[in-house]
Amino acid sequence: MSPEALGVNPPGESRPWSTILALRRDPLRYLERIAARYGDIAHLRVGPYRLVYVNHPDLVHEVLVAKDASFIKGRALDQAKEVFGKGLLTSEGDFHKRQRRLIQPAFHRRRVEAYAEAMAADAAAAAARWRDGETLDIAREMMSLTLRIVARSLFSVDVEEESAREVGRALDGLIAAFSLVAIPFGGLLRKIPTPSARRAEQGRANLDALIYGLIDERRKAGTKANNKASHEDAGEDLLSLLLAARDEDGGLMDAAQVRDEALTLFLAGHETTANALAWSWYLLALHPEAEARFHAELDTVLGDRLPGAQDLPDLPYTRQIFAESMRLYPPAWAVSRRSIEPVTIGGYPVPAGTGVLASQWVAHRDPRFFPDPLAFRPERWTEDFEAGLPKLAYFPFGGGPRLCIGMGFAKMEGVLLLATIGRRWRMRLVPGHRVEPHPRITLRPKNGVRVTLSRRDP
Repeated sequence: MSPEALGVNPPGESRPWSTILALRRDPLRYLERIAARYGDIAHLRVGPYRLVYVNHPDLVHEVLVAKDASFIKGRALDQAKEVFGKGLLTSEGDFHKRQRRLIQPAFHRRRVEAYAEAMAADAAAAAARWRDGETLDIAREMMSLTLRIVARSLFSVDVEEESAREVGRALDGLIAAFSLVAIPFGGLLRKIPTPSARRAEQGRANLDALIYGLIDERRKAGTKANNKASHEDAGEDLLSLLLAARDEDGGLMDAAQVRDEALTLFLAGHETTANALAWSWYLLALHPEAEARFHAELDTVLGDRLPGAQDLPDLPYTRQIFAESMRLYPPAWAVSRRSIEPVTIGGYPVPAGTGVLASQWVAHRDPRFFPDPLAFRPERWTEDFEAGLPKLAYFPFGGGPRLCIGMGFAKMEGVLLLATIGRRWRMRLVPGHRVEPHPRITLRPKNGVRVTLSRRDP
């Protein structure tokens, strides 16, 4: 691509508002088309904004790692503070570093591995309710299951089936609200009392009531977290750590900040993993040979028992399935930043205030780095293959200082849930049910993933 191309709009995209329509209508195909036509870097106009789209690991590394200090989150996440507050997802600068430092102990390896037994138990309980020959939406089942797991693991709350559905509906409302504020002037549109806007507001009110209620209960009960000065002495769950966390000056977070962090991690802790699992089951149902190898590994390693953290090294193919699923269907399908000062990317000048976009969906399907990129090949994820990948050719959890704080939690949960459910069940797609990606804040399967269950014995 020539340097001049950064100064013009791609042919067919000369009207800035047409880019907005294309991104709203089918962002995945649009980004694929722009990458195919312009290569590793392109300039777009999105309404009144400039946008640089990068599509090479070296350029993504520049933005997310090497020159991270020159960027803040994109405009969509800045506007999303109206929905999610100032949690890790939306906060910036020193405040973000402070909050991440306070929250990080909740995701230390020792604590994460302590959740393994409960994860497997919850998955086994959910799968025990299914019936041989039953047809269900496995995407919805995974949403409910991961919601229960994050509620129990991070907040020590048991969420029953009906409560899980209610919380899920509330989160759906917040995701819809995010989708609205993510477009130019969307914040104003969200204030119009449409049915979707009302559902979003009701969803936020319901979640606020839940989270503030939990905070009040902990404080009124005089929990350990409210009386200890260190993470080591606080309760084991995330909420206890948030309530106990103190900064360098000894200050505690107020209830509003605890709410923002809890809500952010509540959403991130179940939405992305649920989607990755739904796509994993979809891909296994389409590929019986991979499914057979998956089941053989589980039978050999686990037999008739539940998996634990100690089994993870012995389940390499299960891990490869989860990695390959997130390659083909990354739950976070794009990442955006905004320059706060003039900077260069790939040698091209990028003015302050310019948006920068990279897409995991496009990058993970790049044939330069992933041979036969549209094929589901879990076995590609060998140690040698991973060692040979350029940094940030594969980045389902982002990269740099804002790498997903719950990455270890999500990876362990994904493998344990696949193993626990795969011990007892195989799945086949319902004939005629169309499964396609639906890119919102995460990459959900549109209309779910309807499967027919078949019981198997280890």
